[in-house]
Amino acid sequence: MLRPGNEQGEPDTTVFTPFSSRPIPRALMRSLACWLALQTALAVPLASLASAAAANGPAAIAPASAPVSATASGTMSATATGVGAVPPPGPALPFNRATIEQPQLAVPVPAFAQAASGALGGSAAPAVRTLASRTPTTAEPGTLVPGGRRQTLTFSDLGALDPLQLRGTDGQNGVPFSVRSDEVVTGAVLHLIYSYSPSLLPSISQLKVLVNGEVAATLPVPRDQAGILVARDVSIDPRFITEFNHLNVQLIGHYTQQCEDPSNSTLWATVSNASSLDLTYASLESKPDLASLPVPFFDRRDVRRLELPFVFAQKPSAATLEAAGAVASWFGSLSGYRGAVFPAQIDNVPLSGNAVVFATSDQHPAGVKIPDITGPTIAVMDREAPSRGRLLLVMGRNDTELKTAAKALGIGQNTLSGTTATITQLNDFAPRKPYDAPNWLPTDRPVRFGELAEARDLSVTGYNADAVRVNMRVPPDLFMWQSKGVPIDLGYRYTVRPALDRSTLNINVNDGFVQSLRIPAVATSTFDLGRYINRVMPDQTAAARHEIFLPPLLLTPRSQLRLHFYYDYPKTGECQGRVLDNVVGSIDPNSTIDLSGFPHYMALPDLAAFANGGFPFTRMADLSETAVIMPNDPNSADFSLYLLEMGRMGASTGYPVTGVTVAQADQVDNLADKDLLILGSPGRQPLLQSWAKQMPFSGDGESRNFELSDAAFKVVDWWHGPHGVERLPARADLTLVSSNGDALITGFESPLKSNRSAVALISAAGQSDADLSAALLDNDILPEIQGAMAVIHGRDVTVTSNGQAYYVGRLSPFEYMRWALSSHPLLLVLGSLLAAIIIAALFYRSLRAIAARRLRD
Repeated sequence: MLRPGNEQGEPDTTVFTPFSSRPIPRALMRSLACWLALQTALAVPLASLASAAAANGPAAIAPASAPVSATASGTMSATATGVGAVPPPGPALPFNRATIEQPQLAVPVPAFAQAASGALGGSAAPAVRTLASRTPTTAEPGTLVPGGRRQTLTFSDLGALDPLQLRGTDGQNGVPFSVRSDEVVTGAVLHLIYSYSPSLLPSISQLKVLVNGEVAATLPVPRDQAGILVARDVSIDPRFITEFNHLNVQLIGHYTQQCEDPSNSTLWATVSNASSLDLTYASLESKPDLASLPVPFFDRRDVRRLELPFVFAQKPSAATLEAAGAVASWFGSLSGYRGAVFPAQIDNVPLSGNAVVFATSDQHPAGVKIPDITGPTIAVMDREAPSRGRLLLVMGRNDTELKTAAKALGIGQNTLSGTTATITQLNDFAPRKPYDAPNWLPTDRPVRFGELAEARDLSVTGYNADAVRVNMRVPPDLFMWQSKGVPIDLGYRYTVRPALDRSTLNINVNDGFVQSLRIPAVATSTFDLGRYINRVMPDQTAAARHEIFLPPLLLTPRSQLRLHFYYDYPKTGECQGRVLDNVVGSIDPNSTIDLSGFPHYMALPDLAAFANGGFPFTRMADLSETAVIMPNDPNSADFSLYLLEMGRMGASTGYPVTGVTVAQADQVDNLADKDLLILGSPGRQPLLQSWAKQMPFSGDGESRNFELSDAAFKVVDWWHGPHGVERLPARADLTLVSSNGDALITGFESPLKSNRSAVALISAAGQSDADLSAALLDNDILPEIQGAMAVIHGRDVTVTSNGQAYYVGRLSPFEYMRWALSSHPLLLVLGSLLAAIIIAALFYRSLRAIAARRLRD
C-alpha cells in the first residue's frame, strides 16, 4: 500500500486505529450538539423559502448562464472543483448556442386544416403539412438556393406511417433519413409537433432530440403545455448529419421523485408524423461516369418517389417502347417501395433535372447533342447551363440496336464505365423460367431467412424493441387447399426469464396473428425437464426451434413476416433499483420457409393479384409471355401509363422486362399465346368494342356499357376461400353516355385462347388518367382493387363485378378430382355409387368365371 502523499513511494507503516477505540473530545461533542439544535430551529423557515423559490420557477434560483454543480450531499456549489493537484474544470458552455438553446414554451398547434393553409395566428411556428398531401418526388427539388436547394420532408414521407410513441422512463423512437451521394447538408431545422403526459415532473423530465446518437437538443416539458399538441423548431448542427442517419426523440420521464414504476402508463409522449425535417443541401461537383449508375438518376439514399422523364424524338415505335419499357422496369426494380413514374415527353427535354433520352442516328430530340453512334450505345452527359442535371442516353443506329442497349443497361450496368460505352455483343445463355423472379420466393426449394434479410436485421435488444421483419413476395397462385399452411422451420435465441411471466415470441404476417411461443424461465427444480433440455448459456440466453405454419389467408403477394420478442417487465417491487434492459432476441438465419409442396393453380379474373403483384404477367420475370396493346394514335399520357406499369412489373419481379411485346389492336390476332395488357379509352381502343361480349365493360366513344353484379354490396378481401372468388351472377347491364368517365381496371379471359388472361387499364385524358396512375402507386388504395372490374374515382375504389371464372395453372389428376368433388357433394355421392356398381360388376364377373372353372373341373 502506498501512502497518497509519499512522493518516494515508500511503504506506509502507519498503524490504523479504529474510530470506535479513539476517545472523542468534549469540545467536538458540544459543537455537534449546537449544530443539531441550530438545524432544527431553522428547518421550518428554510422549507418555506424553498417552497417560495420553487413557485417562482427555476430562473429565480440561479441565472441560466451561471455554472452550477451539485455535491454528493445535495448542496449547491457556484463553481466546479477538481480532484487532486489539477486545475479546476472550465465552465460548461453550450456546444452551439444557436443549436441548443430553446425557449421555455413551445407553440400550440392549431387545427390541421388551419395549419395547412399557413394560418397560425401570427405565430412563428411552421405551417403543418397535412398527411394527405402529394407524395414528394425526385423531380421536385424544393426551394432552390445559391449552390443547392432546400426541402422539407415530413416524418410520414420518411416512413413513419403512424405517430411515434414514447413510453416509460427512457422511451425512444424515431425515423431514418439519408442524404444523396451528390449532396451535403449545410443546414437543418426540425419542426417538431408533439404532446406529453400531464403527469411528468418538469424539473426532472425532458425530451432529447438525437441525431445518430448525438444530442442535438433537450426540450423542457412545462406543465402549462402538458396534454396538448405543441410545435417547436429545433436547429440541428449539420455536422451531425452523415450519409445514412437516424433521428430519434427520447423521453426522459419521471412522475415522482420517490420510487417509481418504469413502465407506468402515465409516462408517455407522442410525436406526430406530421413533424418535418427542413434540410438545406449544397451540391457536390462530380464528373459524368457510367460506373456511378444508377446515380444520379436514382439514389438509394433518396426516400422520395422516383420521377424520371423519358424523352423521345418523335412518337416512339413499338420497338422503341419495348426498349423504354426495359429501362423503366430496371429503374422500377431499384426504386422498390418508393414507386416510380416516368413522364413521356416528345421532342422536348425538360427545362431542368435528370432525364433519359432515346435516340437513333436519324432521330434524336432537339437541343440534345448526340455523339457518333457506331452500335448499341449508352452514354451520360451533363446538361448545358443554366439547366441542371444530367442526361442518360440510350442509343442505336436502329430500333434493334436500341433494344440491345436498353437490355445491356438493365442487366449489365455494373460493368459500364466512362462517359460512353458501345455494346459489341450481348448473348442470352438461357431463357427465363416461370416463377424465377429474383424478388419472389423460390417455389422449388426451402429458402433460408439469411437470403431474405441481413443477419444484423434478425436481432433485437431491449424490452421495447421493434419486431424482426422479413419481407416476402409470394406467388399469388399457390394452391393451398386443405393444407396446414406454409411450413417454417424457425430457430431463435432468447434471454431466459428469471421467473415465469408473460414473455412470448409473437409471430404475425402483416397485421394478422399466427402464433405465440412462450419464452421459458430459468428451471429451478431438479425434476424440471427444461433444466436439461434448454441449455442456458453463460450470457443467460438459450436456443429453441419450432415448426410453425403460416395460414394461407395471411399470405398476400406482398407479405411481411413479423417476429416480435415481447419481454415482460420483471416485478421487482418498490425501491428495488432500475430494471436492466439487457434482454435480447435473435432469429437464426438458417431458419427456412418452404413453398415447394404447393402446386400453381388459381381462379381468375382476380385484380388483387394484378394490383399487388402484377400477376399473371409477372409469372415470367422478363414478361416474355406478355403483350401490351396500345390505343390508336397514342399520346404522351398513354406512353407514361405504359412506362409506369413496366416500372411496377420491375418492382414486383426485381428484373427488367426485356421480353415484353408492344403492339396495336390490329396485330392482336398474332398474339394468342400471350397474356394481354390493354391500354386506352373508349373510342381510341378498338378492342373495348370488338370484345364487348367477353368483357364486363365495353365502350365506344362516349358510350359505355357496364356489367353489374352484387359485388359492390359485398365485403371483399384478397382471400376468397379455397375455391377462389365468389362469382356473383350479373344483375344488370348499364349503358350510359358521358363526356368524361371514371378510370377503371377490368380483367377477363383472353378471347384469343383459353387459360390466357387480359387486363384493361381504361381512362380518359384528364382527371381519370391521373386517378388511375395515382391509384396504381398508392399502397392504401391497391388492396381495395378486387374482383373483375374496379372503378376508381379519386381515392375511392368500387368493385362492380367478379366476372366469369377461368383457371390458370395445373393440378395433378388426383388433386383436381378431390378439389372438384369437394364443392359438389351430390356429384360425389353419384360418383361413389357408380364406383360401387363398377366394382361390384367386376367382382361378379370374376366370381362367375371362378364358378365356371370349377364346374368344368
